[in-house]
Amino acid sequence: MLEALIFDVDGTLAETEELHRRAFNDTFSAANLDRHWSVEDYRRLLTTTGGKERIARFIAEIGAAQIDIAAMHRAKTDRYTALMAEGGIALRTGIGALIDQARASGLRLAVATTTSRPNVEALALAVWDRPAGEMFEVIAAGDEVDRKKPAPDVYLLALARLGLPAAHCLALEDSRNGLAAARAAGLACVVSPSTYTVGEDFTGALGVRAGFTEFDGISGLNALIMGQTA
Repeated sequence: MLEALIFDVDGTLAETEELHRRAFNDTFSAANLDRHWSVEDYRRLLTTTGGKERIARFIAEIGAAQIDIAAMHRAKTDRYTALMAEGGIALRTGIGALIDQARASGLRLAVATTTSRPNVEALALAVWDRPAGEMFEVIAAGDEVDRKKPAPDVYLLALARLGLPAAHCLALEDSRNGLAAARAAGLACVVSPSTYTVGEDFTGALGVRAGFTEFDGISGLNALIMGQTA
């Protein structure tokens, strides 16, 4: 029986990656670092999950070992939060209705994300004008685990906080790394690719749709789960 939905954040709840890319570039500029991530640069770097890890990969590639990764990531988070507060971000089509239906059906709601808790809070305030903790019973963030997606750690943390077995939960993702993390945690997972993940290999997903509205709400998700277990 389905008891909880566990959502990824970036690319799943909202198309946030362009705002992240802008925040990274603004941070590089403020630090007088003569680098700019293009869309294609960022698409390539997104195969490494986690902001600090992405910066570390970038620094290794350009040979700038003197950069303080933690300080740069804090500055980037501050810039992202400020940009988010300016508005212009919205939930992906179908996500709001799905969350409303889940709550009305008595399903529990959780987040399992590689992004940091401040970024989750910034998004919640931007799209719901409410703290993330009022929207989701459980929030498991990337800064709370040792290994980020595609490792299962953040999903295992969400499951532990929910106190539920994986078989009673469903993960919602937009990326191959997220799908791999969910599956490694024993979760069934549905996928709707985001702008940056279209074309990735989603083998192993319970269902893949162009948009979240195409899952036909909670009844459609339940039908997929029942079809898997029939």
